[in-house]
Amino acid sequence: MDVPLWLALLAVGYLGVKLARPPWWLVAALLLGGYLVAHSILGSVVGALVK
Repeated sequence: MDVPLWLALLAVGYLGVKLARPPWWLVAALLLGGYLVAHSILGSVVGALVK
């Protein structure tokens, strides 16, 4: 079964928010922080460390 990555992340994110009930500001901060890191010079550094 092939599931697109965006769909899997959406499902895991939805279940995480629904089950763990984190504050909305924490979810927004993580999403914004991840977006900003991915589009900066740190994105390539983090990508190299993950591999």
